Amino acid sequence: MNADQRRFKHENVTHRIIGAFFDVYNELGYGFLESVYQEAMAIALESGGLRVDQEFGLQARFRGQVVGVFKADLLINGCVIVELKALKELNSTHEAQALNYLRAGVVEVALLLNFGPQPQIRRLAFSNDRKGPWAREQLQLHTGVSCTLPNSIRVHLR
Repeated sequence: MNADQRRFKHENVTHRIIGAFFDVYNELGYGFLESVYQEAMAIALESGGLRVDQEFGLQARFRGQVVGVFKADLLINGCVIVELKALKELNSTHEAQALNYLRAGVVEVALLLNFGPQPQIRRLAFSNDRKGPWAREQLQLHTGVSCTLPNSIRVHLR
């Protein structure tokens, strides 16, 4: 398989999210608080026909017990986490935060979008196959949007 034949998981959704990101960036520019960009992204994505859940809750577990609860900025179509930043520049700490969101739940793709002096995008992926059996137990995070996972498991995220 060559590079032209390879496809990223949820590529069609991430492509639309990135398009909305540039629409918001070009219209609002740099300098607003993250919360302003979050609301603008929700408007742009919903007007583009995507389902948006804001402040989506995730749980970190250790030995079967919840050890932390946190919120991802946006969950798009139940399949892509979007973490927004309004910083001068992204660094590895921000990437680790988004990667931990993927590790904590059943969503496998995240976009880290920075509304800085220069727009920045990072795409992160963490397969459910790498998460172990607990990932299938996490399927209790039900919403109205379904996403097909490996082994024909359907997730209804909320």
